Amino acid sequence: MTFPDRIEYDVTANRPLRVAIIGAGPAGTYAADILSKTDLHVSIDIIERLPAPFGLVRYGVAPDHPRIKQIIVALANVLGRGDIRLLANVNIGTDLTLDDLREHYDAVIFATGSFKDADLDIPGIDLEGSYGAADFVSWYDGHPDVPRTWPLEAKEVAVLGVGNVALDVARILAKHVPDLMPTEIPANVQAGLESSPCTDVHVFGRRGPAQVKFSPLELRELGQVPGVDVIVYPEDYDFDEASMEAAETNKQTKQVVKTLTDWTLREPKGYDHRIHLHLLQEPHEILGEDGKVAGIRMERTALQGDGSVKGTGEFLDYPVQAVYRAVGYWGTEIDGVPFDDRRGVIRNEGGRVLDESGQQVPGFYTTGWIKRGPVGLIGHTKSDAQETIANLVADADALFAESRAGAEQLSPDNVLRLLRAREVPVVLWDDWEVLDAHERSLGDAQGRERVKVVPREEMTDIALKRA
Repeated sequence: MTFPDRIEYDVTANRPLRVAIIGAGPAGTYAADILSKTDLHVSIDIIERLPAPFGLVRYGVAPDHPRIKQIIVALANVLGRGDIRLLANVNIGTDLTLDDLREHYDAVIFATGSFKDADLDIPGIDLEGSYGAADFVSWYDGHPDVPRTWPLEAKEVAVLGVGNVALDVARILAKHVPDLMPTEIPANVQAGLESSPCTDVHVFGRRGPAQVKFSPLELRELGQVPGVDVIVYPEDYDFDEASMEAAETNKQTKQVVKTLTDWTLREPKGYDHRIHLHLLQEPHEILGEDGKVAGIRMERTALQGDGSVKGTGEFLDYPVQAVYRAVGYWGTEIDGVPFDDRRGVIRNEGGRVLDESGQQVPGFYTTGWIKRGPVGLIGHTKSDAQETIANLVADADALFAESRAGAEQLSPDNVLRLLRAREVPVVLWDDWEVLDAHERSLGDAQGRERVKVVPREEMTDIALKRA
């Protein structure tokens, strides 16, 4: 197909509002879906850095949680409708600059998520064998940007944090590999886990059982892993007034506390793999030997009546050869987009991006974790998107007016033409369906739903039918 060099819209005509959404994960896809159902006449492109869509659901949810991964079905229904265009394998900053986005779109919504590990400033954090949980999750989920091997050499492991990511890391490390084989784990992950000598995973939380952030369902599932004992220690178990109130008034807290209480009363079954849940212990120092992790020193904490804790001065040492910090995610800064370094998010109010002086940056919006921080479940991003889209719709007249004031409005074809002129191997929705079918065929050959393709170049070649 041949195109003229450039197609220009008459900006005075009744044209669609051109919107780019950066990130094809749940946040970006929900935003596109909500925007497409407003009264605005819109033309929407979702621009994704990786050759595959779905973001956190594909690369952040543990492979043995197919129930959560079913969210992909809903996301695929949105992206496959035909009214929203996917431009995957396109990197903002190199393949397309912010100036390019301003030229080709009236509005840009940043939905890039939070994928980096939050820092933990304790002695020994930089020792060999100390890792961020986000990097490990990316490895076992087959993210193309991380190495294909992981140093699984530790028999005893510490996981710092009491959220669902900490449970995922502990479960994947402790689980017997045959129990993972029905999932979509790539071959390199299978091989790595099969070579792991890990038998004991210690999960540490600095506060008590009523303050942990595990979801009730994820916690109960932990106790159902075949061949793995889950051990909770009564000496790590305490409540204060605020804890009792939380357990009585919050349904989820009550369920979590009940599960943990039941586990303090049951005897281990003597399995060869164990997950130990330690509460009221705060990391003080990672101990090293010859530059490698050799243990972790924890300080016993005490509840203060209001659910907070402080150190008691009592220290406990645990022999571990690896430490994974699962203390939160942190957003990645995009050059030229105002960023709040204290919170790890794009600076915004209600999804409208703000500059350092607090003024709205015309045409820039944000949604999802990069808007509010990495808290809440995947479904919570819908309410984020609703707020952001409501504000974008309220700004629509101003966005159109700015274009009429001199900004040149281009045909949607011009973005694709620009990318092809720069020799960017753009993966469209139809191309993704080719890669999706290939992964499913790999799974069919092994009696599994799918097997992920990991190397980025291979993903692109398959999607673009070059393999």
